[in-house]
Amino acid sequence: MDSSKLPLLLFSASLFFTAASSIGINYGQIANNLPHPEAVVPLVKSIGATRLKLYDADPRVLKAFANTGVEFIVGLGNEYLATMRDPKQAQAWVKTNVQCYLPATKITCIAVGNEVLTFNDSTLASNLLPAMENIHAALVSLNLDKQVMVTTAHNLGILEQSGLPFLVNAYPFFAYRANPKQIPLDFVLFEGSGIVDTGSGLHYDNMFHAQIDAVNSAIEKLGYKNICLQISETGWPSKGDADEAGATPDNARKYNRNLLKLIAEKKGTPMRPNLNLNIYVFALFNENQKPGPTSERNFGLFKPDGTPVYDLGFNVTGLASTNSPSAGGSSGGTMPSVSSPPNGYLSIDADDAADSNNVVNKKVVSGHVLVLREVGSTIFWLSESEMEMVVVSFRLSFL
Repeated sequence: MDSSKLPLLLFSASLFFTAASSIGINYGQIANNLPHPEAVVPLVKSIGATRLKLYDADPRVLKAFANTGVEFIVGLGNEYLATMRDPKQAQAWVKTNVQCYLPATKITCIAVGNEVLTFNDSTLASNLLPAMENIHAALVSLNLDKQVMVTTAHNLGILEQSGLPFLVNAYPFFAYRANPKQIPLDFVLFEGSGIVDTGSGLHYDNMFHAQIDAVNSAIEKLGYKNICLQISETGWPSKGDADEAGATPDNARKYNRNLLKLIAEKKGTPMRPNLNLNIYVFALFNENQKPGPTSERNFGLFKPDGTPVYDLGFNVTGLASTNSPSAGGSSGGTMPSVSSPPNGYLSIDADDAADSNNVVNKKVVSGHVLVLREVGSTIFWLSESEMEMVVVSFRLSFL
């Protein structure tokens, strides 16, 4: 088939999606077979999504979504952080990638860096805060700071003082994949009877909420009481390698369908029942050029031709054609040249893991003892029994 004329099926949301107002979705583009952004606009609107998160500031996407009312988080990639230490470069970036699209395209937030502290790169981490400060200063100088915020989770104190959100990537899938024999599948798919947290006495009927409240608890233990936590990524892959337990279309359908029901209920967590999680589902499309295990390329709700990967209750109502496929790998759409720890999890030093002085708290999740530790401004959970250098329950996104 001629890829320049790929049909893009459009879908209207069923009542199930109508109830789930204000859906947020991650729009990744590490692929060479995605439809042009102009063809994506009706698809996004048809599923009721009102918020999109980019990992760059792709001009094709920002132009295509002008005057649609869809809100955007744009990303300033890790590869630009060093350059942004120069205030003039920061202002030039804001003018080129944000100001010129306002107000037609509703850019509301700039996420500076992506999972910066999951890389073993001290230079990259040291550039994060200066970059955020200079981007914010540029917004102030251009009188845009009232409509566009800058966020980073590198410094909890700054976030608390400014009221900016702490962005977390919460993935029950990774917890299940790491230990499928001990973690009940129905608990991670929102279909279990749940567990009672031995520390708080709170009942959790799904791991997603347990992960979020683990972060809430950790932040409070570190002395920060007014941090607003939001979920910048969560999802489930429809395909994986032989050793990636649970990565199937049926499990992905169950997870995301139940997740969207949860969004529709507009409820918080057992620990913070009034918390607006502002959830962004990962991801809009499968991305065939993402590195790593097979699951990384199969988190999408849709195939590149716009057809659903699995049934989430959509009804086919029309057809649109794309003039040309998306080139993929746009300015910020490729990974920077830094080494990532195994499986994309937060990497820590073995000495830090073994240091009993940095233990803040302990929890039991599905019979698994997790130890909360603090290293600098980083908080994480480790398996007490295995002391693995991974975050067992969730991976944090320090944006």
